[in-house]
Formats: sequence, structure tokens, C-alpha cells
Amino acid sequence: MIVRAAVVPHPPLLVPELVVAEVPEVRAVRAACVAAAQSLTRASRRWIAVAPGSGEVGPHAAGTFRGYGVDVRVTLSDNTHGDPDPAMPLPALIAGWLREQAGARGVKVHLVDPDETPGQCAALGERLAAEADEPVGLLVLGDGSHRHGDRAPGRPDERAPAFEEQVHKALASADPAALLALDSSLARELGAAGRVAWQVLAGAAAGRTWRSRDSELMVPFGVGYHVAVWEPVP
Repeated sequence: MIVRAAVVPHPPLLVPELVVAEVPEVRAVRAACVAAAQSLTRASRRWIAVAPGSGEVGPHAAGTFRGYGVDVRVTLSDNTHGDPDPAMPLPALIAGWLREQAGARGVKVHLVDPDETPGQCAALGERLAAEADEPVGLLVLGDGSHRHGDRAPGRPDERAPAFEEQVHKALASADPAALLALDSSLARELGAAGRVAWQVLAGAAAGRTWRSRDSELMVPFGVGYHVAVWEPVP
């Protein structure tokens, strides 16, 4: 059973060793993500995670941020041994880093094809929830649009703020239906790869009533970052 869910982005800037100069925006995003992960651990020290990508990683894998400039090593469980995988995908690296920060025992990462439909994402979420035979936390990793304003890594798009606000309202109200209503084509055009992970969350939450403990939208450096914590209503 999924006993709590935490939504976070997965930029490399979360890892202090990878940041050349600390700025308030970076510290704020990092602090919010670590707090959400710690909240997840308070509910369960065993996690499953979903993020954009392909395949599965873990639960006994190790990786390194060497490809992002510094050889910061992470593991996906307390029982991981052996050399780190230099090709571990970024969301799995961040999942491992957050696991270590929050003191979780282990995390298995399910990477979701960014072209999956809302229905396919929801079906995966339902399956993951059904397969959880003990209390687990669900870590949902995904970035919002990278087309916000002049600082955007991608070409600025005037539709990005409204899309991000739609996501934020859905997360703040713990509304699975609103997450499933996100337009996959628009998300793709805006570079919001986190859409698939959020819609997996919607499927995993199906059939139960949830409430949002925290929800925050930050847009540093032209990218939308959502941080939220959901828990089921008794």
C-alpha cells in the first residue's frame, strides 16, 4: 500500500557539490525537495519511484554524478555494493541522493516513456499501487516546463505559466482527475517531461481520497519545479 507520495523535480542543482555558486533560489529548491523526501521517510523507509525515461533502475544499483562534473556517488539501497554505473539516468541519481538525505532504506525507480498516454500512465500507477504488498512511499520525480521567460533554457512560451498553474492547483488540491486532464501534447511542446510521472501518481492514487500536506511551485532559471506531499485521508 502506498502510504504517502512526494512530488519533486530532478535537476542536478539539488546536489551541493555540483553547484558552483550557491544562490537563494537553489537553496530554496533543495530545501523543499529534501523536506518532502524526509516526509516520505517518516511514512515509510521503503520507496518506489517514477520518473520520465525508459526501463527500471534498482533497487541495488549505484551511480555517480561524474557526468555532471563531480564524482558524487549515490546508491539506491543500504545494501548496495560494487562500482557505480556511470550511465545511471539523472532521475535515478536524484532518487538515490534524496534517499540518502532522507534515510530511506531503498528505492526502485520506474522510468516512464515521455510519450505514454495519460491512460497508460494511470494504468502503471494502479499496477504499482496494487503490487505494493507492504507500506511504501511513492517518490514522483519530474520537471515542469523549461520555457518560462527570458531565463528559460528553451524558447520562451507564453503558455507555460498557465500550464504550470494547472499542475500546481492539481497537486495542491490532491486531485488525481485534474492531473489526468493535463494535455500531453501541450506538455511535450512546453518541455514538461514530468507530465508522465504526475499522471502515474494520479493512477496510484485512484480509488482513495487524498489530501495535500504541502505544495509549492518555484520557477528559478526559467524552469517550473513542483514540490508536494500527498497522504491518504483515513
